[in-house]
Amino acid sequence: MNISQSGHAALLRNIEKVIVGKNSVIQMAVVTLLCRGHLLIEDVPGLGKTMLARALAGSVDLTFKRVQFTPDLLPSDITGVSIFNQKTGEFNFKQGPAFTNLLLADEINRATARTQSSLLECMEERQVTVDGTTMPLPSVFMVIATQNPIELQGTYPLPEAQLDRFFMRIRIGYPSIEEEVKVMEMQMLEHPIHSVSAVIGQEELRAMQDAVARVYIDKSVLGYIAEVVNATRKSQHLVLGASPRGSLSLMRASQAMAFLQGMEFVEPSAVKLVAKPVLAHRLIIRPQSKLKGTTEDMVLDEVLAGVRVPVR
Repeated sequence: MNISQSGHAALLRNIEKVIVGKNSVIQMAVVTLLCRGHLLIEDVPGLGKTMLARALAGSVDLTFKRVQFTPDLLPSDITGVSIFNQKTGEFNFKQGPAFTNLLLADEINRATARTQSSLLECMEERQVTVDGTTMPLPSVFMVIATQNPIELQGTYPLPEAQLDRFFMRIRIGYPSIEEEVKVMEMQMLEHPIHSVSAVIGQEELRAMQDAVARVYIDKSVLGYIAEVVNATRKSQHLVLGASPRGSLSLMRASQAMAFLQGMEFVEPSAVKLVAKPVLAHRLIIRPQSKLKGTTEDMVLDEVLAGVRVPVR
């Protein structure tokens, strides 16, 4: 565990060189990576969504590709396309940017629903099917997507099935005045993203991911997770609660959070820390509740307050 622990500490420090004062946000991004999940970063323009994704990708010695999502982007621009070879009389498949370890889908909600859905198979099954042929993606594959709030002009809301495949959704938020001054000082001569280099390799990443999966989680804590998720399905404020995929994601995220804290077992406090980024984007609020100002975070606060915490 010591090697893995030093690896995640170096990873956190490396990203903090670029993203100032957002330790909890960085921690959630690393948790997603350690759980082999996909990350959705949602916030208004200019807060560092793309920089966080690039810093995370640059801190790991893996292949990285970026796709700028626009309304005219086609599914084949992501997965690849078959091109006819006149010399051989056969079609040759040209791989798209999805064939990489870390894929940055920048401003994902600026593309149409058809293009967004091209990532569904990639994210869930780690494979691509084109013209009836299925091709596996690399064993380490992560989508880091950024998006602006759907109220902004020129955006398309992500389908529920797409949202459910994201392990976490995080928001960066505005910096404090002191943090904003530090950001300006850091970028006077050169952006710190250019100095970011890999601090862990693929083998070390796999060791960390395996260590997370081995973190002990008691049956009582599993029951607590199931009760929290089930409570979202019964909430009067929601049309749709979290799916069983949400339960599995909450379990994995709790293990990873315990791992980052140096714990060998999961406590309910770890579940509470990751509940909102794991579950909030999987919930659909009733229109009448939304009109009253109810948010997903408010519903989860109510749910967590109403579910009994197991006592050791």
